Formats: sequence, structure tokens, C-alpha cells
Amino acid sequence: MLPFSDRLGRRLSAVTFLALVVLLGISTSCRKQDESPVAEATITVYGFSVVREALEEEIFPAFQKEWKVKTGQHIEFEKSFGGSELITNQIASGARADLAILAIDRNAARLREQHATKSDWKWLPNGGILHTSPMIIMVRPGNPKKIKDFKDLGQAGLRLIHSDPISSGAGQWSLMAIYGSEIMKTRRAGHEDAQKAFELLKRVWKNVIATPGSAREARTQFERGEGDALVTYELDALQLQDKNVRFEIVVPPTTIFSEHPVIVIDHDMAPWKYAMVELFARYLWSEEAQKAWVKYYFRTPNQEINDTQPKFAHVPQPFLIKELGGWEKAYPDVVERVWKEKIQTVKQ
Repeated sequence: MLPFSDRLGRRLSAVTFLALVVLLGISTSCRKQDESPVAEATITVYGFSVVREALEEEIFPAFQKEWKVKTGQHIEFEKSFGGSELITNQIASGARADLAILAIDRNAARLREQHATKSDWKWLPNGGILHTSPMIIMVRPGNPKKIKDFKDLGQAGLRLIHSDPISSGAGQWSLMAIYGSEIMKTRRAGHEDAQKAFELLKRVWKNVIATPGSAREARTQFERGEGDALVTYELDALQLQDKNVRFEIVVPPTTIFSEHPVIVIDHDMAPWKYAMVELFARYLWSEEAQKAWVKYYFRTPNQEINDTQPKFAHVPQPFLIKELGGWEKAYPDVVERVWKEKIQTVKQ
């Protein structure tokens, strides 16, 4: 987890000023006829499934209120939520979006490679990573299957819900958590063993009974009573706990922290619109917004704010995707060569 930069506040203020100058100073003759008038504007946000509540209930309303006070302008948010791979495909195929919050930076890279955006998300605060969450295991009350680690998901007779790695960022993070946990354990022992990691993932995948299209769809199936266990984001499990649904959370001693980037979709965006969208993007890292993210159990770059959330679990041996070579290496190695070619194909 990177320390929060105390320069963000000063940078945000400077960008705020610049955005207001551009937004309010540009003449109406510079805008296309079908664009929103200066008195009213729309920002279209696409997000991976689990960001929905925090955005709709806290962050959108707060930004709308602050923007109205400072500029007199009303901002409307249009939004679409789903599996990270799904929304990335939609944007790449031409769906109109101004900003996306994605589950994995590989999706952000795809949008840039396919010319859906000219922006490099890494120029945003914290290298474009908005928040993180460790991958955990949800189990039934009393933990009847005695699950303590990812290896226990391979036991005979267990029924596992696992988000689809084809459509869902959570599905890919779950694969990395299971496979990577064994890589990290054997690496610490001095003899990294990819074969052992493959065998673990193969045993676990034999027990998968459903592959919903997003983390939220997977949680809904588990909530309905399907399956004995679900691998998902800690944040999604904690949100469900607040609904008084009966289950337990198992925190594997070695697990990956998912990292969620923000990207501005600026391939066809007027200057005044870009200024406004960039300001909203940076607002997502403001202290006010980070408090809202933590309220909904996302871990932010600001550790002081994270420390106010008592429900965050301690992870003894966390790791990041960079320790598996980053997504540019981990996706072809694990998702394509191990899961698709060696495991999924055989199961079908």
C-alpha cells in the first residue's frame, strides 16, 4: 500500500481552479450543438459491479452538491455497472462513457491500446489506483467445511461459487489469489513451484458449480444459499454482513490485494468536458471521497483513513499482482495458459 501524498490537496485545488476557468470561460460557440449547455452537464461513469453503492449513495451526491455551490452548474451522472471485462468490451465497442472505474489495470491498458482513450491512467493520483481489497473466502455459518485457506477449497464434495474469469475482474483476481498463494508460499520456501500452484487450481476448479458474470452476481447466488463457499473481495463480503446475512469470512494467510484503476475516456471529448471529468476523477481521491470508499469497505491509499475501519482484516502475508510479473505476464501465464488451456478446456 503506497502512503498517501499530502501534495494531493494542493494539486486538487490547482486542478479545480483550472477546470473552472476552462469550463466557465469557454464560449458556447466552441461547443458542438448537441453538447450540454454550460448551465447543465452530464458525466457518464462505467464501473465494475461492487463500486455501485458507494458512488450512488455517497460520492455522486457529494460531488454534485460541491460543484453546484462552486459553479452554479448542475451535473447529472449517468452510470452503468457490470463485470470489469464486460464494461471494458462495451466501451471499446463504442459505448459512450466519460470515465471508468475498473477491477484490473489490464482493462485500462486495453482501452488505451484500442484507442477508446488517449489518457494514461497512471498520471492520476497513486498511479491511477483508486482503492484495493484483499481476496477472501465466504463460508456458511460455523464453517462446516473447516476452510482455513485456499487449499481447503479443493476438498472432495465442496461446492464453490467463482466469478467468471472471462467477464469478471473478480474472477481473474480469484484465480490469481488461489494460484498466486501457492507461488508465494513456495517462493518463500526457496523453490518456486508453478506445478504445485497449477495442481491446487485444478483441484479447486473441479469444485466450481457456478461462474456468475460479476462479483455482485456471485455474491447474490451465495446469498440465495447456493454453494458452500465463494472467493470474492473483502469489501463485498463486508457490505453483505451489513445486511445481517448469516455467513463467515475466512482470510487466507497468503492472498492477493486487488487494485482498481480509474481511467478518463477522452477519445472524443471537448476541452470543457475534459476539464470537468478530470476534476471528478481527481475528486475520487479527495479526503471526503476516500472516507466514503472506506465506509463501503474499500481500502484507500490513505492509511490513516483505513485505520478508522475496524472491520478490515489483518492479512499476514499479502501480495500484489506485480509479484506475479504484473498483468502483462500473469494474464497469459495464469488465465490463458493454466486456466483456459489446461483446466477449463478439460473440465468442459
